[in-house]
Amino acid sequence: MEQNIPKYREPNRRRIAKTIAIAGVLVVLGLILVFSSFYELNEDEFAVITTFGKASVVSEPGLKMKIPFIQQKHYVSKATKGFAIGYDLNTGNSIDSESVMITVDYNFVNVDFYVEYRVTDPVKYLYNSQDPVGILKMLCQSYIRDTIGLYRVDDVITTGKSEIQASIKDKILNRLDKEDLGITLVSITIQDAEPPTMAVQEAFKAVETAKQDAETATNNANKYANEVLPAAKADADEILQSAEAYKTARINAANGQASRFAQLYQEYAKYPEITKQRLFYESISAIFPDMKVIIMGKDGNALQAVLPIDSFVAPGTANGAEGGN
Repeated sequence: MEQNIPKYREPNRRRIAKTIAIAGVLVVLGLILVFSSFYELNEDEFAVITTFGKASVVSEPGLKMKIPFIQQKHYVSKATKGFAIGYDLNTGNSIDSESVMITVDYNFVNVDFYVEYRVTDPVKYLYNSQDPVGILKMLCQSYIRDTIGLYRVDDVITTGKSEIQASIKDKILNRLDKEDLGITLVSITIQDAEPPTMAVQEAFKAVETAKQDAETATNNANKYANEVLPAAKADADEILQSAEAYKTARINAANGQASRFAQLYQEYAKYPEITKQRLFYESISAIFPDMKVIIMGKDGNALQAVLPIDSFVAPGTANGAEGGN
């Protein structure tokens, strides 16, 4: 037998269902409000919070709160990021439109760069330009070509890389200060530099090998010089010392002869005739050391042996006098 349900209960059920629906919506809205009011900030991130168009930066990591629907947040990474110029970073394939350049000596060269940057001001990074990284890449390409064009091709490929990198970095940093993009250049590095054709590459390899051989030869020559020069300097010092000793001996001998001559002159001034005779006897004695001169008397008898005689100027320098008949 069917039971008749009173019609007054149907509106009550509708009210209950409506109430439950409203409560569910309120719960959902509450959860949305709760979840949109809190956010977590990592150590390697900035959070830019905008309130009615005014931006502020949150940099301390942790659980943060904001006003839902009124405040908007944007995450900006603090990490250093990078991009490639001249090649595809994923495949490694060369991009000729970016890498092929001309040098000051009118040669073509294929140069690849890797650029690293980081955000310094997240508000300027988000709002001062539409694409700050794209602007940085264009600046890099411009200053790279400008700088490469000031160097010879062998400098770009071999010894001038560090100087080129430093010059490009200085130019870009100065330009970024003027552009005020909220990012800074960390580094720009030449990854690879080579001539665009294999024939030219082989020629440059040969030149580089010749330079290395020349450097090796120079090092060997310096090593040999370091081994030989000390001995040569020692020999030169010995020769100089011998020459100085010989000079001193000659000077002393000359001074002695000059002194002897002065003494002879003094004796000659006092006794000219006697001195001349004595000098004559000494000379004869030196020339004929074994000859004897004997003074004879008028009657033919030997009176005195006068040679050899002692030197009256420098005793002991001539043979001693000998007596005899």
